Amino acid sequence: MAAHPPLAAATTRQIVSIVVFAFVGYLCAGLPLAVLPGYVLDGLGHGSVMAGVVIGTQYLATLLSRPVTGAVADRNGPKYAVLLGLAGCAASGALTLISTTLHLQAPLLGTGTLLVGRVILGMSLGLVGTGAISWGIGRFGAENTARVISWNGIAAYGGIALGAPLGVLMVANLGLWSLGSLVALLGIGALSLARGKTPAPLVQGLRMPFRNVFLTVAPNGVALGFGSIGFGTLATFITLYYASLGWEHAAYCLSAFGLAFIGARLLLSDAIKRHSGYRVAAICLAIESSGLLLLWLAPAPWLALCGAALTGAGLSLVYPALGVEVIARIPAASRSSALGAYALFFDLALGLAGPLMGVVASAFGYASIFLVAALLALAGMALSLYLLRRARP
Repeated sequence: MAAHPPLAAATTRQIVSIVVFAFVGYLCAGLPLAVLPGYVLDGLGHGSVMAGVVIGTQYLATLLSRPVTGAVADRNGPKYAVLLGLAGCAASGALTLISTTLHLQAPLLGTGTLLVGRVILGMSLGLVGTGAISWGIGRFGAENTARVISWNGIAAYGGIALGAPLGVLMVANLGLWSLGSLVALLGIGALSLARGKTPAPLVQGLRMPFRNVFLTVAPNGVALGFGSIGFGTLATFITLYYASLGWEHAAYCLSAFGLAFIGARLLLSDAIKRHSGYRVAAICLAIESSGLLLLWLAPAPWLALCGAALTGAGLSLVYPALGVEVIARIPAASRSSALGAYALFFDLALGLAGPLMGVVASAFGYASIFLVAALLALAGMALSLYLLRRARP
């Protein structure tokens, strides 16, 4: 028994050495996140609609490419998918750099170049994110699925959290050119490092058509989507909610959410292995809904902070818990396609949260959006309990 903690720590280090490429990919996505809207408005001379298009293009590209990126990883190996994704990150950085040099002489060409770079970056994130998880599971076994997915999520959120303020700082001190340059260098550097890593064995066997994979994954994906809308609601509307109440420092809510999210993933990821994925997902969705209800009813900012932290802690294990059950129900030869289909529901939830909750806020006020998000999280909990009951035999 004494050998188990060192063995687990060694496995975790090896997992981190692979999901670090997901960190690089999402760092490349986070760097321009807070800077591009201003560049589109002031540098390229477009309106707020085009600014939204430039940001949204990346997410749409990731969403639409999920079936393709999963198939690439299944057929060619997850390491190949990660290498291709990192090369795409480097290319998107180069195109962003070119766009910043063209914006004065040829604004339309600069805009087009920027959009192409955003499409490539969106597809690259799908390749890196799905590929890193499949690579980790293929290297270290299905028994470490929850740990791989948990660390991959920490890497992704950490990359975006670090990238956004770093991008603002770089542009303020060095100029826009530095942004594309760093993204290109990060992609090239990570690509060089990843090439020397041991690949996961290429799984042979009959691969399921994506339609069948999607239908098998759909119940878990819907439960994930119900829970993920809470995060999309918090991230999109917390500033406006605070302003409507005359409160300040809304950003602290996002910090509380992020710290609780990462802390719970670090401390509790083994709970999925000890219990069942569906049981852990149901408990976590109940905790998330309580946090969202507290946000709805909070009479003071400190209680809203507590609600945001509860929401983060609750949501933290939903993705890996339901993801473990996805992997258990799909042949290994179609694992990456399953992960891509599963992630598609997360993408959809974040994409729908803004317009859906915007309609609710317009009709009933900003507080009501957290009530609706809490009810959706409870629906996800009920679905998880149903899936647990159905899976018991």
